Amino acid sequence: MRLVVIALAIAAVVSLIGTPVLIRILARHGYAQAIRVSGEGVAFPDHESKRGTPSMGGLAIIVGVVAGYLLTHLVTWRPLSPSGLLILYLMVGLGLVGVADDYLKIFQQRSTGLRARTKLIGQAVVAVSFALLSVQFPNSEGETPASMAMSFLRDTAIVLPLGLFLLWIWFLITATTNGVNLTDGLDGLATGAAFASFLAYVLISIWQYGQSCSFDLTTFCYTTANPLDLAIVAASAAGATFGFLWWNTAPARIFMGDTGSLALGGAIAGLAVFTRTELLLPFTAGLFLITTVSVILQVGSFRLTGKRVFRMAPLHHHFEMLGWPEIQIVVRFWIVQGLCIGAGLALFYAEWVRS
Repeated sequence: MRLVVIALAIAAVVSLIGTPVLIRILARHGYAQAIRVSGEGVAFPDHESKRGTPSMGGLAIIVGVVAGYLLTHLVTWRPLSPSGLLILYLMVGLGLVGVADDYLKIFQQRSTGLRARTKLIGQAVVAVSFALLSVQFPNSEGETPASMAMSFLRDTAIVLPLGLFLLWIWFLITATTNGVNLTDGLDGLATGAAFASFLAYVLISIWQYGQSCSFDLTTFCYTTANPLDLAIVAASAAGATFGFLWWNTAPARIFMGDTGSLALGGAIAGLAVFTRTELLLPFTAGLFLITTVSVILQVGSFRLTGKRVFRMAPLHHHFEMLGWPEIQIVVRFWIVQGLCIGAGLALFYAEWVRS
């Protein structure tokens, strides 16, 4: 537990102090994201007040996570683990894809950023390489960071061949990163929801560490590789998002941009894979799933019937168009995320109790 607290504290301080420094640097150079405005026949929520707000704030989150993880190991003189380093690789790799996207939004004032196909290719390269590396580096018990078995609350009997495993991990990472990206439309919304997700993985990882097969080989122990190190990574991510949220909450002084949303989504998906809780993602990332489904319903309905389900998608913009204040939407959506995570943790613990 001491290591988790150290990691969370270091990451939070680095992010809390580093974000305003980044704000000044970005503002000095005019690195602000383009804002969509309503036009003839097209209505968008009024975000004119956000014009000029610096973007690419995800850089502060990534630096905070990396600092929290590495400095915790340095201070306590613990060896690094493949599991922890691979999560960092996934975060940084996807963050670089986000940097490219934010670059186009900022310097070319193109609000859509990278073309969808280009972004998907970048995500796929990082995700597939992560998946290949995740079944290497066995520990002393022979467990690799990821398992090729599909998992819910622990590994199931469904073991995928390598090709399907790569596709499965790619799908999980792409779906989660895009879910966070779609949710990042209001001040603090995605940051606060991601913070809650990381706290959930801190609890899951710590529990798995306490019931690890490395300590007590029983029928119901957990075979997760390096669970304590996963808790340190999750705590670093929680600390970094918390520090950033101080500056990102309404009215935001900085946006995380795709740099942050892709990195956070990748970290959440990576933690789900490594904790053997892949199919628990609809709960631990519940708000991101709901947001994604709202976009799918909107697009599908319009293409099939010519009618829209919502006034605007993603879902939070629908409530904006109904006249809800931004703060009200954000807080209520945070509550929804908390309820989803609570249900997921209840399922996780109930499975162990029944066992």
